[in-house]
Amino acid sequence: MRWQTKEQLTDLLVSLVQHGSVTLSGEEKRLASFIYYQLNHLDYFQSQPGNLELHRMEDGRSFVTALVKGSSKKDTIVLVSHFDVVGVEDYGVLKELAFQPVELTRELENHAEVLPAEAREHLQSGDWLFGRGVMDMKAGLALQMSLLEKAVAEKWDVNLLLLAVPDEEVNSQGMLQALPALSALAKKHDITFKACVNSEPMFQQYPGDDNLYLYSGSIGKLLPGFFCYGKETHVGEPLSGLNANLMVSEISRMMEWNTDLCEQVGSEVTPPPTSLIQKDLKNEYSVQIPHTAVTLYNVLFMKKSMEEWEHDLLSIAKQAAANIERFSLEKVEKYKQFTSFKEIPVKVAVYTYEELLVKAKEVHGDHEVDLRISSVITAFSHLDEREQSIKVVEEVASLCKDLGPMIILFFAPPYYPAVVTEDEGMMEAARAFISKWKTDANIEFVEQRYFSGLCDLSFIGKGDYTAKNRLPHNIPVYGATYTLPFREMEELQMPVFNLGPVGKDPHQWTERLNTKFSFEEFPPILADFVRNL
Repeated sequence: MRWQTKEQLTDLLVSLVQHGSVTLSGEEKRLASFIYYQLNHLDYFQSQPGNLELHRMEDGRSFVTALVKGSSKKDTIVLVSHFDVVGVEDYGVLKELAFQPVELTRELENHAEVLPAEAREHLQSGDWLFGRGVMDMKAGLALQMSLLEKAVAEKWDVNLLLLAVPDEEVNSQGMLQALPALSALAKKHDITFKACVNSEPMFQQYPGDDNLYLYSGSIGKLLPGFFCYGKETHVGEPLSGLNANLMVSEISRMMEWNTDLCEQVGSEVTPPPTSLIQKDLKNEYSVQIPHTAVTLYNVLFMKKSMEEWEHDLLSIAKQAAANIERFSLEKVEKYKQFTSFKEIPVKVAVYTYEELLVKAKEVHGDHEVDLRISSVITAFSHLDEREQSIKVVEEVASLCKDLGPMIILFFAPPYYPAVVTEDEGMMEAARAFISKWKTDANIEFVEQRYFSGLCDLSFIGKGDYTAKNRLPHNIPVYGATYTLPFREMEELQMPVFNLGPVGKDPHQWTERLNTKFSFEEFPPILADFVRNL
């Protein structure tokens, strides 16, 4: 067998990492074919070629499905993994080695002093491998490929379907486009999906967290945007206008790490919001103040509904508007010590994108506004869905500039539903697995409901999909360049779990994998969990 020992799994991982499959890159396209041909070397797929497929996506990328039918039963466990990674600019002078984990780890040994203390300690132990993607999540993919090989060789009485997808790190387009293929495979091979197991690495709940986790769901994500439309003026007359950078800064002051927006379910708590984009929208330097600016926030949730989030975020926007008005009044009053003048009161309105769109159409007509939105999306088709969303809001706001200054709440892609496994039979199996490994091997797993790192389980697990009634109204590009296949998502809902290897520092230049645990101790654990389900 090719992928069963620590050395074999390490070699497989290295070969996967050497394909620098940054999302939307050429290597991401090529890696799908590499995975397909690696699996095709298994005798099982030589004799059952129809069970291994390379599926072409609309944009030219591909995902891979590999079905091992070892049972006469219909019940099938889906093994899902993604093979794209984030970029490597954070590696600095080591960027050229980011996709060469053996060489990178060796080079870091010569410069161990530059590493944070924990990473340096891990490096010196000899049990850790560094590199982009070793943790997130090519080790999980390697382990699932190994599991298929083991199931075939040992003739397990189990059906397994491996699904390896691109584009998990940006928009989850790989998973979303795989949903119809999963339904088609179920019909073609007469199987039913009993559960889905992802093998994303375990995420720390706090710095220094070394617990082992078994997740029975995945956290949800919103990307709310606050578009700030101020009032233009010359820098020589700043009190005659309102700088959008001031407005967006007040939003950020209220949103960043706002623990009031953390959600608690049982003992689990979501991380606080943090900004992913903040900028003014001036295209070039001039002595006109920036009068438009925007910020987008990463907001994670578990049970809270879309309507509740809209209410809370709108409340923050309204409080920010009041704070801006008060700040402006205070500064004007202080400036009056130098000269007397009649001030222009600052009043900041707050709207949702849905409300703004209605107002724009009342003035300009449905056809004109829809035409302008379509033209903006076409003109900026080279940008991603977040930038397109910002451009659309900017265009609609410009049609209603008499309503300004204003703050507009909108949402940008992607949206991840929160999902959790409620099936008692499945949860009993998961808890029996935890108990067994604690008793037999003194390996203790903590049961966690929500995987906090975001993953593709959001689109296949059981969750609240009522957001489908709100998203089309407040995501400016919904139905044009971004949609969610809610019908397919609801049809495929199944129990989901995440059980993966141990690593540290995802999306950091110190990303690393504990190869000793992940490739020696963990493979029989993963195999036992899947068979137990």
